[in-house]
Amino acid sequence: MTKYLDNYSDFNSIRYMDLNELNEFASEIRQFLIEKVSVTGGHLASNLGIVELTISLFNVFDFNKDKIVWDVGHQSYVHKVLTGRKEMFGTLRQFDGLSGFPKRDESQYDFFNTGHSSTSISAALGMARARDLKKQDSSIIAVIGDGALTGGMAMEALNDVGDNKSKLIIILNDNEMSISKNVGGVSSYLSEIRLDSGYNKLKTGVTTKLEKIPTVGKGMVNSIHKIKGGIKQIFVPGMFFEDMGIKYLGPIDGHNIKEMSKVLKMAKNFNGPVIIHTITKKGKGYPFAEKAPHKFHGVGPFNSCNGKINGSSGKSYSAAFGDEMINIAKDNPDVVAITAAMPEGTGLGGFAKQFPQRFFDVGIAEQHAVTMAAGMAVSGLKPVFAVYSTFLQRGYDQVLHDVALQNLPVVFAIDRAGIVGQDGETHQGIFDLSYLSHIPNMTIVSPKCVDELNVMLNFAVTANYPVAIRYPRGGDMANVHLSPIKNMEKGKWEVLQGIKGKIAILATGKMVQHAIIAKEQLLQNNIDCTVINSCFIKPIDTNLIDKLINDGINMVVTVEDNIINGGLGDLVLQYINKKNYNSTKVINLGFDDEFIPHGSVDMLYKTYGLDPKGIYNSIISAL
Repeated sequence: MTKYLDNYSDFNSIRYMDLNELNEFASEIRQFLIEKVSVTGGHLASNLGIVELTISLFNVFDFNKDKIVWDVGHQSYVHKVLTGRKEMFGTLRQFDGLSGFPKRDESQYDFFNTGHSSTSISAALGMARARDLKKQDSSIIAVIGDGALTGGMAMEALNDVGDNKSKLIIILNDNEMSISKNVGGVSSYLSEIRLDSGYNKLKTGVTTKLEKIPTVGKGMVNSIHKIKGGIKQIFVPGMFFEDMGIKYLGPIDGHNIKEMSKVLKMAKNFNGPVIIHTITKKGKGYPFAEKAPHKFHGVGPFNSCNGKINGSSGKSYSAAFGDEMINIAKDNPDVVAITAAMPEGTGLGGFAKQFPQRFFDVGIAEQHAVTMAAGMAVSGLKPVFAVYSTFLQRGYDQVLHDVALQNLPVVFAIDRAGIVGQDGETHQGIFDLSYLSHIPNMTIVSPKCVDELNVMLNFAVTANYPVAIRYPRGGDMANVHLSPIKNMEKGKWEVLQGIKGKIAILATGKMVQHAIIAKEQLLQNNIDCTVINSCFIKPIDTNLIDKLINDGINMVVTVEDNIINGGLGDLVLQYINKKNYNSTKVINLGFDDEFIPHGSVDMLYKTYGLDPKGIYNSIISAL
């Protein structure tokens, strides 16, 4: 039995708990998270590291009037427990269940939807300025990690905060991790501050003793304030935040509820922007997560007793990409790999170890990564930027302006394209075809199976123009076995099993596997069809479309795990209309103009009619 958690119902009660009760409450919440996430999967390490910090926030602030913005939001589980959603954790990240991120339509205490990093300070500053204009009295808090602080948007927001002096509390949750270990100058700077915490102790001690001196004490303190900038430069290198005009408090032990509550009260009463630097341990309280926090960042179901993560069968696209990058790099010294804080997630961990001088982790800075790749390409290298589909959106202008406009040979290895599942709307990779297909000079390909990714990667690194390879999370379907295309020729598709019947299914990427099963189901109803591996989304194979229609195909069905607007289907339909193939019926299957919620990949394909049965039903309905 959990003494406090079982009886907990109202976050206002936290303010009436004593320190021992709060610490025991924290232990109960930590165990609750381990038990629940081991069943459903989710973001464990980041939430275990923020338990005491979250409780401290609720101990000091009243979120019936105050507001908090969680950067990224994957560390908001404790917040969800404290705001009345404990009983929903059995449905965490399941279809129609509790989201793994803050959602305004889920709770009145989720004040801003988040999912991507480095956005919290901007959003919180907007709330603070709205509060001031409306002459309201409330505290606005942004909680941002040290990894997210490397994002350019966070720096832009800090610059604005310091310049305009809006009353705002920024909590820098420093656990030395984003997903993989943090890199870069900001990370190094924070490391220096962690080692120089003596400055704050010295300042507090000197000030207290001087103020006790009769008559002259306060005058001496005021004089010292005038020269404290020089002292700070000695004790805390750079004093980056205070030089920007933001009051700096810390570093503080983020697991010490007493100290955290004390500092939060100080910040609450300060009339201006404050940044509280807290030190936390990712995965705290669960030895397996403490030892390997990156493995328990976004984790599937696991054995809570031994920390063993339930494995998946078959090779993943990410692993295949990483292995082939190593093979290619052995023969081509110009090939370099770039990631934005995701070396393990994108499969580049092995490459980083084998070719450390040719591996570049830029931190959470996708815009910088794209333009840096452009600089490498213009200098004769072959850069491959491995990035999740949802995160490449952040570098759209750089892809268009810095890479495509100059027609530079940068390879975009777009992982997690299509449905990613439980992370939901903010992470579904269903927009990349649309935001890339309209960019001149861009070539887009997608493998129908894991082994075909190797062929496409070799094609891409030998091209003299930008190439985007999009591939899904996970691996192939267990009941479909396809051989990779042997030779890649730009703009040429692959006919699978010959041209048959009056229906052609033009499928791209993993949707080819779904189309093959749909074809078998159609055959059971004596309906034969042709399945095309539309391995090139741009350019499309116009010659093959002409041949199909001239050979008697009168129904073309396009299938893609992308929104229909701007995707493969749009490109095919435009061409068929341009050629006046008026007798050819075109059906575009994909996602409509909406955001796709969280849930298992299989469930979402089924719900949106992109599983084999859904493709079959769409064709039968059209007939």
